[in-house]
Amino acid sequence: MKSMTGFGKRESLYQGTMVGVEVRSVNHRFCELMVRLPKSLSHMELELKEQVKRTCERGRIELTVTMNGGGSGATKIVRLDRAMAKRYIQGLRELQREFKLSGTVDVNVVAGFRDLFSTSEEPLVIKDVPKVVEGLVQRALTDLEKMRKQEGSALQKDLLQRVQAVEDRLHVVQQRIPMALQVSADRLKARVAKLLEGERVNDDRIAQEIAMLAERSDVTEELTRLQSHVTQFRSTLKSKGPVGKRLDFLLQEMGREVNTIGSKASDSEISGQVVELKSELEKIREQVQNIE
Repeated sequence: MKSMTGFGKRESLYQGTMVGVEVRSVNHRFCELMVRLPKSLSHMELELKEQVKRTCERGRIELTVTMNGGGSGATKIVRLDRAMAKRYIQGLRELQREFKLSGTVDVNVVAGFRDLFSTSEEPLVIKDVPKVVEGLVQRALTDLEKMRKQEGSALQKDLLQRVQAVEDRLHVVQQRIPMALQVSADRLKARVAKLLEGERVNDDRIAQEIAMLAERSDVTEELTRLQSHVTQFRSTLKSKGPVGKRLDFLLQEMGREVNTIGSKASDSEISGQVVELKSELEKIREQVQNIE
């Protein structure tokens, strides 16, 4: 079992360029990928996404590739508009002759015209760098996977303990049911006797009311289904592959059965156990959100 939270980082110096890869993941209902690449490697986006998907089946995964220690993988190019510079120089000289101005038209004067210069980025073209990136991504993914498995193992241990706690409370409820039914029957008899104030009690009628009370408060089916869900949950925790969605579904079913038991039960002790069961299931649900 794996968690959806993890981190991996690798970097390498290649032909004078530092190439770095970071991959991090957090929980998400589906598999959502975000890839950040230098312009020179933009053509690798789909390929790298497929590489990530082969390792991560769920989660929000961010993959970042940098070159030159986090730069854009590009070099700054300064360009001079020579035709425009020539017209500026000619215009200045014409002004100088016409108005008999002193001084010379030199580089300092020309450099003051900012529209003569422009900058742009040129991608760094480094032979075989895509192979280097693929290798770094794979090693970073290996680190990510290791971290996800370690956290998944810790989650599995914690969840198994919590499931055992749920099962223990379930047994308490099962053992309490006969006693709760007897207490309800005695309460009903006492109420009827008080209302009749010494008159003869119709035992058959009382027995019928008790039977109806037992039927309304019968949670045998709910307990059986809940026990089945608990068994499946424990089994799923120990199985291989992505199990988060199945665990989440089983939790929903367990919660539904617990709610029904709470609505049917009229016993204070059972009601108390239902409250604790809901609390435990909520804690389990928070943990399950992090499982792939």
